[in-house]
This record gives sequence, structure tokens and C-alpha cells, in this order.
Amino acid sequence: MLQFAIPNKGALSEGAVQLLKSAGYKCSRYSRELIVSDTENGIDFVFLRPRDIATYVGRGIIDLGITGRDLTADSRMEVAEMLPLNFGKSRFCYAVPKDSDLTPDKFNGLRIATSYPEIVRQDMAKRGFETQIVRLDGAVEISVQLGVADAIADVVESGRTLVEAGLKTVGDVVMNSEAIVIGRDETLAAKPEVKKILARLRGVLVARDYVLIEYNVPRNMLDECCKITPGIESPTISPLSNPDWVAVKAMIKSGKINVIMDELQEKGAQGIFVTALNSCRI
Repeated sequence: MLQFAIPNKGALSEGAVQLLKSAGYKCSRYSRELIVSDTENGIDFVFLRPRDIATYVGRGIIDLGITGRDLTADSRMEVAEMLPLNFGKSRFCYAVPKDSDLTPDKFNGLRIATSYPEIVRQDMAKRGFETQIVRLDGAVEISVQLGVADAIADVVESGRTLVEAGLKTVGDVVMNSEAIVIGRDETLAAKPEVKKILARLRGVLVARDYVLIEYNVPRNMLDECCKITPGIESPTISPLSNPDWVAVKAMIKSGKINVIMDELQEKGAQGIFVTALNSCRI
């Protein structure tokens, strides 16, 4: 059985379970089970702390796992990023008091509080700085106010927590993070069972970005409409009982549905409708 690690709590866990279920895997927990076996697909899903997943994968104990890119980088483990998953997105940034003129190029010799000491250590080393890294397990944003640190480094989503703590982000984003699939090394992707998993997950991710649009259009306006809905390679065109009309199917980006429908209607298209996709392979 292939072993696949899933975060045991939080937004990463919810996103991972939803994605895997959409890809046809049985990984829901009914209590607090640590392992859920999907015998039909030959996978044991192991629920672990998000921060520990890269360690288990890097040491070869677990084959694959879903965790954050930031957590993976901070683990110091050598693992391969196999697939970005487009959820759990955040930025890893430095922050200082809102009335401070401190910027990262002035951090040499200062105290930086963080839950991600390895990311900070590497970034400060690139700058040639020596700093005191204060490792905290949470509530990093309060450390400056309590006099524990001069600046902080933390993951930022909306930034509201920083504002409430009287802080502001400074400098460039150190890292853009999101949920990712990791493996021991890149050669693992060649295994048939791993290729199948990655293909299924990609299929769900693509389906989240696209919808299928269908419409009827006068034949003399077909070329104009195909420019609006070119599809992935080309649209599917089918004849209708009326020889002057054709039916068209094409995949389009889900974020442009209404704009495209407006343009098609202006070209004389009728019977326009959109269907959501659960999964697709392109």
C-alpha cells in the first residue's frame, strides 16, 4: 500500500481532503483515526501534523504528502515538490511596528521572532546578516509589543492580524506559499501508482479553473464565435437539423463566463449554457 500523508487539522487538512475526495479517493475520518485505508486504490492516508509531513516524507517513511511550501522549506528536509495545489496560499513576510522605519536591509544584529527559523536563517545568510532568531510556536505578532523581538517573520494571508497588532509588512515577499504534493525525490513520479494520483489531482485542479460552454450559432457567425471560445485545442462543432446552424462546445476559463456569454449573444448565439466540471484530463 502506498502511504500518503495528509495534514491532520486546519485549512490545509480541509483542502487536502476535499481535493482527494474529488479525485476519487476515500480519505474521510469518522473519528480521530490516524490512518484511513483506501483499499480500492491501494493507499493508506496517514494524518500527521502539517509541520511533520516533510520530515516523514524526506526520511522515506511516507511516500507522498500534502503540506505547505513554507513548512517544507522550514523542515530542512530534501524532498521534491511534485504538484502545486492552488489552495492554502500565503506570503512569508517580515513585519515591524507600523511607525518604524526598519526594513530588512537594516536587520543586521536585530532580534527576529518567527515560527519558521530555517527560512529566516537562510534569508539572513543570503544578506550576510547575523541576527538573533527567536523561535516561537504561535502568536508571533505580539512578540514585538512584549519586547521579545525587534521584528517578526510570519505567513500572511489577509494581513488583518498584523494590522490589529500594530504591525506592517516590509521588504519583498520572502516566499509565496501554497499547498503542495511532496515526494521523497522526483523519480517517484515515474511509478505507475504515483502517476495515477498526480493525474487525478491535476484533473480536479483543471476542472476547478474551467467550465464547459455550449451554444447554437448561425453557421455564418461560426468563425467569429470560435474566436471567442477557441477551447483547449479547438471547439467541438456539430451539425443541427437546420443546415444554417451548428452546435458548439468548448472549455473556457470559469472566471470569464459572463463576459463570454455576453459576447456570444451579441454574435447571434442562442441556447447558451454552462456546465461545471468535476474532473478533466487535458
